Amino acid sequence: MQITDKIDHPNCQIYLITPPVIKDLARFCDALEAALSAAPVACLQIRLKDMADEDIIHHALTIKEIAHRHNTLVLMNDSPELALKASLDGAHIGQDDMDYFSSREMLGARAIIGVTCHNSRDLAFVAADAGADYVAFGAFFDTRTKQAKTKAELEILTWWSQTIEIPCVAIGGITVDNAATIIKAGADFIALSSGVWNHPKGPKFAVSQLASLCSEHSPSP
Repeated sequence: MQITDKIDHPNCQIYLITPPVIKDLARFCDALEAALSAAPVACLQIRLKDMADEDIIHHALTIKEIAHRHNTLVLMNDSPELALKASLDGAHIGQDDMDYFSSREMLGARAIIGVTCHNSRDLAFVAADAGADYVAFGAFFDTRTKQAKTKAELEILTWWSQTIEIPCVAIGGITVDNAATIIKAGADFIALSSGVWNHPKGPKFAVSQLASLCSEHSPSP
């Protein structure tokens, strides 16, 4: 399954990101099961910080089993090496991580590789020309999950969706309350972390609401 297969339909899709710290794996897995059972989720990115590699792999294997039961692709943030060791579906790389061509050589032709492009059209063109499966733009709103290096405007999503066929992911501070503006702008995927896991009504409610917003506000093909 490729990420492009996930957008062979008219609606924007949900792309979840794990919290940076998972203190109780069993409890998180319960939350993940609830979230993925609420509505289709195209992709889950594992973004764990300040944890030994072997622990990240252990978490990834457990998370992958749940995600794949729900037909959700699993990517590793920053590290193609860990993606390979955990046999994940691919990796999401930043501008300071392993370069795209080295990542592709390591993970193989079938792996999904997405590239952070901040708010730069030039970086997005470079990633697309190299063969990236998707480009990620952001941050669109203030976020507590990580320190955003750049602020992106909605216009870049509209421009990209009207110009390039490769999917774009919108990331950074997206919540149930502000997701509609991102979807309307033309994002193929909306990426959320705390906006789902910390929602006051729980992850299942958040994903259900996001799915309704995607259905209601996705631009007409």
